Amino acid sequence: MASDAWLRERLDTVLEGTSFTELGSRYEGKVRDNYSKDGRRFIVVTDRISAFDRILGTIPFKGQVLNRLAAWWFEKTKDVAPNHLVRVPDPNVLECVDCAPLPVEFVVRAYMTGSTSTSMWTHYEAGARVFCGHALPEGMKKNQRLATPLLTPATKAAKGEHDVSASREEILASGVITAEDFDRAAAMVMRLFEAGARLCKERGLVLVDTKYELGKTPAGDIVVIDEIHTPDSSRFWNAATYDARFAAGEDPEPLDKDFVRRYYTALGYRGDGPPPELPPEVRVGAAQRYMEAYERITGEAFVPDDSEPLARIRKNLGLEG
Repeated sequence: MASDAWLRERLDTVLEGTSFTELGSRYEGKVRDNYSKDGRRFIVVTDRISAFDRILGTIPFKGQVLNRLAAWWFEKTKDVAPNHLVRVPDPNVLECVDCAPLPVEFVVRAYMTGSTSTSMWTHYEAGARVFCGHALPEGMKKNQRLATPLLTPATKAAKGEHDVSASREEILASGVITAEDFDRAAAMVMRLFEAGARLCKERGLVLVDTKYELGKTPAGDIVVIDEIHTPDSSRFWNAATYDARFAAGEDPEPLDKDFVRRYYTALGYRGDGPPPELPPEVRVGAAQRYMEAYERITGEAFVPDDSEPLARIRKNLGLEG
């Protein structure tokens, strides 16, 4: 695990953004810079961190963790659900089949938790007993396990706006996706969540919830895209301490960006207006948790590449000169 001092020395050498015009048309997401050309998509995973649908700053080596972990999961789950991965040409880059994204975010939740406006606990605490079409029992507590994992899809919002959770019926009524595509995608993500939760349990982790992005290949096949089971797209807890902390009314130990969310929540910030600046100690603490998540999930040491990222990417993608 990288030390505090080593990470502090690298707070100013993060990958904040890219502009590789040679790779084709560019789309900038909250964390990823996407380039499309000739049926291929290059996804450059930056060190930007977002929460509450806002970009909050950067975390050193976060992009490398996400990229390498997504590639690891894509390989592990390719027999459970097909995905778009072609190769990993750089620690921050995936080369993929260029797919047309489905206009729905498929979220699976196994626990009653969360702090954002779209979280199940936020709605439950406010008195709601139906969430995305699912009836919820009375008397549940924050961070309590649900009787069974639930699919709670959301419509995709433009960058800077909030996603909206909705039931299957509401999403189909909006006309953004057909029932056939929705149900095929829903079945895929439930299989993926089961496989992910099983592997995480073997590694002493709880896969609390996660979001999946799916798209259609040029041949019309639905595949998993973007990322899968990373500390950005998923919530992970330390299984060894969950029961005791839940019984004591304490939040579980996070190995994901909930560490950063909790910092902002403690300040009273939930996404309205410009976010306060991320202090160095939170950036370093988040980096260590991302790295630990990688090592716990994969069983492999995370060895970051601390070379200058833009020059390295240009070289690895053959963009020099």
